[in-house]
Amino acid sequence: MEPLTRNKIPTPHLFILAGMILLATGMVFGVVGGLQYVIQGFIKSILSFDKIRPLHVSSVVFWIILAAVGSVMTYLQQHTGRPLYSPRLARIQLLIFAGTVIAILCSYCFGVFGGREYWEFNPWFALPLVLGWILFLINFIASIGSLKNQPVYVWQWMTGVVFFLFTFLESYLWVFPYFRNNIINDMTVQWKSYGSMVGSWNMLIYGCSMFLMTKISGNKDMAHSKMAFALYFTGLFNLMFNWGHHIYTLPTHAFIKHISYLVSMTELVILGRIIWLWKASVSEARRHFHHAAYRFIAAADVWVFLTILLAIAMSIPAINVYTHGTHVTVAHTMGATIGINTLLLMAMATDILKDREHISGAPGGWLNAGYKLANVSLLVFWLSLIVAGILKAVWQMDRSQVPFSNMMLQLRPAFIVFVGAGITLMVGIWMVLFAQITWYSRSRVTKTPRRIGGIHHKESTAVTVD
Repeated sequence: MEPLTRNKIPTPHLFILAGMILLATGMVFGVVGGLQYVIQGFIKSILSFDKIRPLHVSSVVFWIILAAVGSVMTYLQQHTGRPLYSPRLARIQLLIFAGTVIAILCSYCFGVFGGREYWEFNPWFALPLVLGWILFLINFIASIGSLKNQPVYVWQWMTGVVFFLFTFLESYLWVFPYFRNNIINDMTVQWKSYGSMVGSWNMLIYGCSMFLMTKISGNKDMAHSKMAFALYFTGLFNLMFNWGHHIYTLPTHAFIKHISYLVSMTELVILGRIIWLWKASVSEARRHFHHAAYRFIAAADVWVFLTILLAIAMSIPAINVYTHGTHVTVAHTMGATIGINTLLLMAMATDILKDREHISGAPGGWLNAGYKLANVSLLVFWLSLIVAGILKAVWQMDRSQVPFSNMMLQLRPAFIVFVGAGITLMVGIWMVLFAQITWYSRSRVTKTPRRIGGIHHKESTAVTVD
């Protein structure tokens, strides 16, 4: 196995570090967009809201994708005890993704659009992304070898990699007139593909979370348990069907909506139960050794619970009629994207990018303070969005139809709280990222990891390799 030198950063680590840069800049775009809600004309001449929104959304989505890919690559090597099938393919994929993401963000700044929702960039940019993902698929399949007797996280990774490619391609069916010229078909396929795409990257993230929890607890049986595979199959079922709650308001087949209602958020219920039981099983010594990573997973468990509560309410058709298209939907998205996905990815980054849990100096203080500030700010941020969404829902169903401008003025106090919490949330996340990157710069050494019992553990001074 190739030892790590100080002059070479492993490609999977570069995926995670690039994702961190996108998260940091994406938070800035989000704060600017929030300020434009409360300060009329704020830097509108430089970056208007129609540019800020896709800059924010795409940056955060690519943070999730890049960090998930880097985590899968790292944990795949730790699981197999072997390098990737082709480190060169991984580097080519990174270059393709990095160049494409930079081009996409620059195109937004120049006002060049042409896509839909998450992918508001020109459709031609999708081609290199598809090529890069195909390289990832090849590398993953060749690296894993046989699927026989594999733990659940390998199945989650495989499913996430395959279905992301499928759903990403599906999200571009609108380029064909058959779909584009029928608004019902167009919107149904669009929301179906996006809902399933989120399920695909959830598979990658939850698989890495399962690997990390197994690694911390030292209990291999957890990844082969019936409960773990129940999470996998429920997640797969959700990936295929739970998107239907997005289209309650469309005149599509009723059975789609009924199935969606039955399966909505069952995946999170099982994930929450697994984390809850896992926390009780981790010994104090192991919990202390993996202190930072453990805390991020524990915080994500709280956000699983809160997201479930909101999602169940939104999945009830009688409530969904009111909340659809309001800030309640945004609150649900932020709770899942930041509270669950981002916190879990930060747990993985903490585990992967540093070799010791306790390093003297400022970074530990930065991480602890940032962790607390980010979670408290996210709660305030989330609640302010729910309040704004409820007020807008009342306005939407009010027969008197107060002018939209008057309604927005009524929401202004909630928006001010939302922006203030967004700023402190950004600062908290920056502090965490600063600590993680500082730790990484201190912990790069030359020892080679060792593989124990199917989980590739690190020596006290070791790091993962390419």
